[in-house]
Amino acid sequence: MSGASYREIAGAIYGADRVRAEAWKTSALRDAVMGFVRDARAMIGGGYRRLLRRRRRK
Repeated sequence: MSGASYREIAGAIYGADRVRAEAWKTSALRDAVMGFVRDARAMIGGGYRRLLRRRRRK
């Protein structure tokens, strides 16, 4: 991982102005970013294989 904070990641995704406009500790953006990071770490840890095994709908 690059070492970016959750707030820095949120700024890159949603824009710094939007992140600054909200109280960070209670922000829905914070919760979303923490979920993104958790899911990304799971993918890095091998979870991406589940995507490859899924059947496609016809």
